[in-house]
Amino acid sequence: MGLMWQQTKAPLIVPLLKLLVYLCLALSIMLFVERVYMGIVIVWLKLFGRKPEKRYKWEAMKDDVELGNSAYPMVLVQIPMYNEKEVYQLSIGAACGLSWPSDRITIQVLDDSTDPTIKDLVELECQRWASKGINIKYEIRDSRNGYKAGALKEGMKHSYVKQCDYVAIFDADFEPEPDFLWRTIPFLVHNPDIALVQARWKFVNADECLMTRMQEMSLDYHFTVEQEVGSSTYAFFGFNGTAGVWRISALNEAGGWKDRTTVEDMDLAVRASLKGWKFVYVGDLKVKNELPSTFKAYRYQQHRWSCGPANLFKKMVGEIMRTKKVTLWKKLYVIYSFFFVRKIVAHIVTFVFYCVLLPATVLFPEVEVPKWGAVYIPSIITLLNAVGTPRSLHLLVFWILFENVMSLHRTKATFIGLLEAGRVNEWVVTEKLGDVKSKLGGKTLKKPRIRIGERVHVLELGVGAYLFLCGCYDVAFGKNHYFIYLFLQSIAFFVAGVGYVGTFVPNS
Repeated sequence: MGLMWQQTKAPLIVPLLKLLVYLCLALSIMLFVERVYMGIVIVWLKLFGRKPEKRYKWEAMKDDVELGNSAYPMVLVQIPMYNEKEVYQLSIGAACGLSWPSDRITIQVLDDSTDPTIKDLVELECQRWASKGINIKYEIRDSRNGYKAGALKEGMKHSYVKQCDYVAIFDADFEPEPDFLWRTIPFLVHNPDIALVQARWKFVNADECLMTRMQEMSLDYHFTVEQEVGSSTYAFFGFNGTAGVWRISALNEAGGWKDRTTVEDMDLAVRASLKGWKFVYVGDLKVKNELPSTFKAYRYQQHRWSCGPANLFKKMVGEIMRTKKVTLWKKLYVIYSFFFVRKIVAHIVTFVFYCVLLPATVLFPEVEVPKWGAVYIPSIITLLNAVGTPRSLHLLVFWILFENVMSLHRTKATFIGLLEAGRVNEWVVTEKLGDVKSKLGGKTLKKPRIRIGERVHVLELGVGAYLFLCGCYDVAFGKNHYFIYLFLQSIAFFVAGVGYVGTFVPNS
């Protein structure tokens, strides 16, 4: 066996590892250049850029004595939900509390719940608001075909929707402020080339546990940098699926909602952009919402958010290249920057390079990784990612370790999306807990007893064992001194592997 190993190691394994290292170094440089570019743009915007209200025509809506309320456009507010027992009252109440002329707004609750008790509760809540004079519609359908996209598409078919000019969409855990429409609708009224106005998310439970703090750091970068840069440079970014207002004519021109991927929001945004429509991101406008605080819910969410874009990229790259309504530079931005680097390269490099290849170089000292690739580039990328959440800079090491753990699932989901494998269209609604602590009488949530089937994750444990063994080998025989990182990262995988991450809620 030893002889066979020596005979295959030099001519086969080492050259293969070197090739993979060079490939990952090239991908790392692509990611590095993308992050630096966005960093430069966001600094320029902060110093010299103008707010959306200055870049586009924006005037507050005013009363018209002659026309009365008919001077205001008709607005539809859609709230898709599925078994949202913990948060349905919050979202419905916030939507019904939106300030807008009462005869120019329709609240549409699209309930796909399969639990009859929850359906009854949601319907009663709608009836309660209707009795107060709110124009609210409770809509259900026979099946959940198309999931959220199917529900939104079905909701647009009702006769009363034909009178509406714009549609605001809020997921079941989102609570818009009363002035939300007053701040967004003027962009659409005064700028006929704008299709979408997107608001920022504000996380009400970011301090619930360490996992939610980590999520806040990742999502703050997305909103503070990625969305802002896309909006300011190419008037394009991915619709976040909620907390946004669409021009209905633009939505229809783009082909409406499609359920061909698990990212129906991004699908619609790309199609609308290819028709020449512009998007506006309003970072100062924040809508409260809830982060998934259980590890199970977060894993399912990240699978959908990673698999969907990769699958959409495969389906749309040809269409993007063929379109003639947008400039070549915008095509390149969407294909290279928006899709390839951010949605594919970022996930693959993080896991394959830093959790597989870099540890492997400890076992194969013939394969060397330059210090700039192993230390400098990832350090700079990490610091650039952390600028969105200055209050969490002291948690940077935990964030790195956690993101590397999650990169395992994101990489797996990315390949599933690209190859259209088994779970490519899997849609699991992200579980919302609401204010769990108050429901438990203010008691601290305790860790329940470990249930092997529910809490143990074999993939994480396997990667953790691999990293730990590489760390031990580095201590004994290595020269790279990677063992500190390897041991810390293996601990992170082990912790995730036994499910000791996030909030735990008793089943009872």
